[in-house]
Amino acid sequence: MALGLGLMLAGLLAWAAFVRNPVVPAWSWNFLFGREGEGDHLVGRVYTIRDESGQVVSQVSRRVTVGDEIFAADGRHYRVVKVRGEEAVARFLGMDEDLLAYRDFYRQLAIPAAKAPAPAQPVGIYHTHSDESYVPSDGSESIPFKGGIYRVGERMVGKLTEKGLRVEYDRTPHDPHDDNAYYRSRRTAVRLMQANPLALFDVHRDGVVDPGYYRRIVSQQNVAQTRLVVGRENPRMQANLDFAKRLMSYANSVHNPIVKEIFLAAGNYNQDLMPTALLIEAGTHTNSREEAERGIALLADAVPAVLGITGPAPPGAPKPITDRTAKTPGSYKALAWLLALTLLGGGAFLLVSAGSWERARQRLGRFFGQELGGLPVLRRLRMKGKLEVREKATVPGRGDPAENREARERLEEIRRD
Repeated sequence: MALGLGLMLAGLLAWAAFVRNPVVPAWSWNFLFGREGEGDHLVGRVYTIRDESGQVVSQVSRRVTVGDEIFAADGRHYRVVKVRGEEAVARFLGMDEDLLAYRDFYRQLAIPAAKAPAPAQPVGIYHTHSDESYVPSDGSESIPFKGGIYRVGERMVGKLTEKGLRVEYDRTPHDPHDDNAYYRSRRTAVRLMQANPLALFDVHRDGVVDPGYYRRIVSQQNVAQTRLVVGRENPRMQANLDFAKRLMSYANSVHNPIVKEIFLAAGNYNQDLMPTALLIEAGTHTNSREEAERGIALLADAVPAVLGITGPAPPGAPKPITDRTAKTPGSYKALAWLLALTLLGGGAFLLVSAGSWERARQRLGRFFGQELGGLPVLRRLRMKGKLEVREKATVPGRGDPAENREARERLEEIRRD
């Protein structure tokens, strides 16, 4: 019994330790089984996702699992229901109401012509897969420690700086490109968090073989489109997803269709660190690096407005994601999730050690009766209950304590307590 309760206490302490030391990743199934980022952006390994009528919904160079979701640029919402090999089937869930609402609102806005005043807080940018490169420009899809993805990151930094933002760009490499890259890059992300950033972007490229899958003409430029990826094994998932929906909606309202889709994938991707953390894929390895640079620059155009840096919003506008009074989905859910896991673990141990539901219930009852019964609040409640019982006994015909010295003395003693 004591060990079971100790496990619950240990869980609560672990939660507190995580808050104080976020270098430890948030719990997820992929973290538990060592599969965080397994198969992400491996050239030639491409999953094709089709709807139930056989039409292609998406192609991704990452492990696809049942439960993954796709939010298309036009608002269509799909969930993966079957995976066989590198083919997956996704069910159409309808049009996403949030995306439609954001799209209608952002269509009324234009990119501010004036440069915004630089906020005190920066935007953080880094690369988990620092080897990722673009074959037409870099000569290889992978250049360890100095991939072409750095040039794409520099272009994003330049555009955000031009828009008036301060940027913290961490060029720390995290090679090799393996399943542990996200664990290594977490220390970089945590280091960036010390600057209290407005947002945190992990910039990648995809590994889809066909360059035409991302290649588009957007705002009279030949570009590689971008994709936003949100980890669904992440207690801040709802907040990250809301940020992604806002960013895609606004970016596509001014540079349509610079964001191809939002992909809700199994994993964490270090997005538990803050509600405005996103993974960006800028084209694929068969696009030219210049196409990816132009694409991510157009995406960066939308970042200040979505973060609320371009001045006060017009009446009726959704509050910026960085506004502390704005609705930030997932915050209470994150805490509830971790507490639930702690209680579930302690309860399971209690049941196993007791051997039956009845014995577990008895042990729990004894614990609360013996350990918590001495609390002053509960002691006063018990005394109040005794007092009420005694006073009920004063009803005529049921024995008046005033006629019984011993009963009257006990009643006065209870009242004094």
